[in-house]
Amino acid sequence: MPVTFIDYIHAYYTAIVSLPEPPFVTGKFVQIRNRDRLFLVFSPKDFMKYHAEIVERFCLDRGMKGSYDPKRKRFVILDEAWTVQGGGKFEINRDEKTIRLYDDSMAYGKFDSAGLEKTIGTFPAFFGYRVLTE
Repeated sequence: MPVTFIDYIHAYYTAIVSLPEPPFVTGKFVQIRNRDRLFLVFSPKDFMKYHAEIVERFCLDRGMKGSYDPKRKRFVILDEAWTVQGGGKFEINRDEKTIRLYDDSMAYGKFDSAGLEKTIGTFPAFFGYRVLTE
């Protein structure tokens, strides 16, 4: 299945806070699927605190409609062709060339780790990185 990496880390540091990306970044990520394509969407914790905010931003950037549930815990994509498969947290250590994916999303559940170790290593930003999933 084709996978697209969406990186809000770079956008946050270059366009919002105008700082160089630090060698160690932590944040959250979600897996969003549209039929036969998977999107991995990463955001630093200082940019988007909740998984639902990441999904909302993803939709806004693509002109897709969605809404928050009554408790504002989940942002629901209104197009049934799209689903949020799960989420978790990440740590990227550029000095050690490692990415750690762990935990889960209280709103969307645990991410699917199947194939992530191999897939993430194919993204140009992460060539040569060791990917650890928990």
